[in-house]
Amino acid sequence: MRSANQPVYMIGVASELCGVHPQTLRQYERLGLVVPARVGAKNRLYSEEDILRVRQIQRLTQDMGVNLAGVEIILRLLDEMDEMKDDMEKQMADYVRQVEQVVAEQFGSPSAPIRKDGIFLPVPKPKIKPRDGI
Repeated sequence: MRSANQPVYMIGVASELCGVHPQTLRQYERLGLVVPARVGAKNRLYSEEDILRVRQIQRLTQDMGVNLAGVEIILRLLDEMDEMKDDMEKQMADYVRQVEQVVAEQFGSPSAPIRKDGIFLPVPKPKIKPRDGI
């Protein structure tokens, strides 16, 4: 089974799958909206993720009336949100591991007393990465 980011579609097939002209795909590439893999100097290969991104661009431009400059900003913001989500999920997974370790240490012995006067578990403090200018 191949992954969604494995480049497999030539530009002609990709344009048919997206319902756009190959020149439109080339324009999106020039603008940096889609970055297909290159095989040799000329051949572009598009992945399933690239196809989905082109369809997203089409929805924004055709259904919502957004121009390509606006699409660029929207896609960049969506990418940043995905990165922040991934980072937050990683931080939460780290926090869960820390909590599991504290719990295992506190309840490792059946005769261990339970603290009622202090904080039992650490409170997570997510680290928000500063973002670059818009």
